[in-house]
Amino acid sequence: MSKALDKQSYVDEAEKVILKLDKDKHDKIKLTTNKIRNILTLINELYAMVNRSDKKMDEDLKSRIQYTRMRIVYEAGRDENVKELCIKSQLLDHLKNIGDDTEDLLLVCHYMEALVAYHKYYTTEK
Repeated sequence: MSKALDKQSYVDEAEKVILKLDKDKHDKIKLTTNKIRNILTLINELYAMVNRSDKKMDEDLKSRIQYTRMRIVYEAGRDENVKELCIKSQLLDHLKNIGDDTEDLLLVCHYMEALVAYHKYYTTEK
């Protein structure tokens, strides 16, 4: 069972995950920007569906979470670096453990944004 995301520490957790990702012989993170941004796009579709006035999720949103998990699993099956991100970030577990509260989903969305932000930060040429 994965450790639940916390509103106070998800950004720090995202940084730790990115720093643990495999690097190539030039000490660059192997996970490409394109691959992580593709996952962000899937997560952003969930974010766009959230009706902030409703605390409880409707069936369409719950179904879309399931579809998103499946798409991420497919991408992880195609690319070892995506799989590594999924394992180290526990992203699939976090999506699976979203309850009926939209706040849980929003936290996962923000966590994914933090992962992308730190990926960008640590892969940008210095």
